[in-house]
Amino acid sequence: MNRNTWRWLAAYAASLIGDAIYFLALGWTAAHVAGPAEVGLVMAAGAVPRALLMLGGGVVADRFGPRLVVVSSDAVRCAVILALALIVALASPGLWVLVTVALVFGAVDALFMPAVGALPPRIAGPGQLVRVQGLRSLAERVGHTAGPPVAGLAIGLGGVGAAFGVAAALFGLSLVLLLAVRIAPTVRDSEDPSAGQTPWRQLLSGLAYIRRHPVIGPLTVSGALSQLGTSAPLTLGLILLAEERDWGAGGVGWIIGAFGAGAASSALVLTLVPRFPRAGAVQNLTLIVGSAGIGSLALAPGLPTAVAVSLLTGLVCGICGGLAVALIQTSTDPAYLGRVSSVMAFTAVGLAPLSYPVFGLAVDLWGITPVFLAGGLLSMAGAVVGTSAREVRRAELAFA
Repeated sequence: MNRNTWRWLAAYAASLIGDAIYFLALGWTAAHVAGPAEVGLVMAAGAVPRALLMLGGGVVADRFGPRLVVVSSDAVRCAVILALALIVALASPGLWVLVTVALVFGAVDALFMPAVGALPPRIAGPGQLVRVQGLRSLAERVGHTAGPPVAGLAIGLGGVGAAFGVAAALFGLSLVLLLAVRIAPTVRDSEDPSAGQTPWRQLLSGLAYIRRHPVIGPLTVSGALSQLGTSAPLTLGLILLAEERDWGAGGVGWIIGAFGAGAASSALVLTLVPRFPRAGAVQNLTLIVGSAGIGSLALAPGLPTAVAVSLLTGLVCGICGGLAVALIQTSTDPAYLGRVSSVMAFTAVGLAPLSYPVFGLAVDLWGITPVFLAGGLLSMAGAVVGTSAREVRRAELAFA
């Protein structure tokens, strides 16, 4: 891969670490100025604009270009967090300040996530997309793992203001790197069939494009079913499972850590394996195996077995996710990259959390094991959707 791609990956990693530091520092600040209920309000505030505006963020990325949207988003985040760091250093921020910051970040995320998802095809050739997605997944794992310890160290040494300052510096670094990224021209406005339409019409045009496409449509539905089936078990479900089996908080940490290690390993596999023949069929197969692995966590006789299953499941799911994203991006007309990316992000951060209360209620009614298995079966239904589409089964990926 060229230096241009590495600059984008470094910028993305810096932004992810900054995000993780910001989120922990925000919660820490809220805990010192408000009660538990208000802390929950602050931490959840950003999710509302993120979910409501996510699909519109894809339209913005397609109308103005993903690079401009990503650069602008990082600039806003850097400015907001730098201002918050100064406020924290000079005075104790009120609850309304923290809620406002969370709302701004949620709105910015709704623009940032579709745009950053639309960038890889514009900075790397089709033969490099699988490797780029593998490295992107690895950057996400590093960001989510490194962010909290860095935040804790910054808070311990210089207080919460220092943590916000470090987050602002990382957003600034990401901004500088992104400004140096060159975007290959892929489509002119005159070639965009939805150019000149209102934003609403462009959104509807993008959704219709996804629905009609023989590869993108089935893979998008497959991904949504998978997210609905596995998101709650891998978050709320693991906590409830650990409580029932007396594995403790440490047990949850081991299981989640093992899944993350497996996913990180699969990211390296995607960057090193020279080619994936029948990538569509491989993606469907790994989705079936990964879904079975997540569902079977509740059948593990002990914590060591659950950790081993989680490790292998993370490895398989990482390959599945990387291939799915690469297949979708290589199949997407450049004019629709932002809108397609926004739908993919919406299913992950907007739609999947809706399954949490349903999952909790189902556990109360039927117990943890049947609900885990049901989640795995729902995720497998996504593989059935993919397998039933001939174009997905035959989809290939070009490798450089």
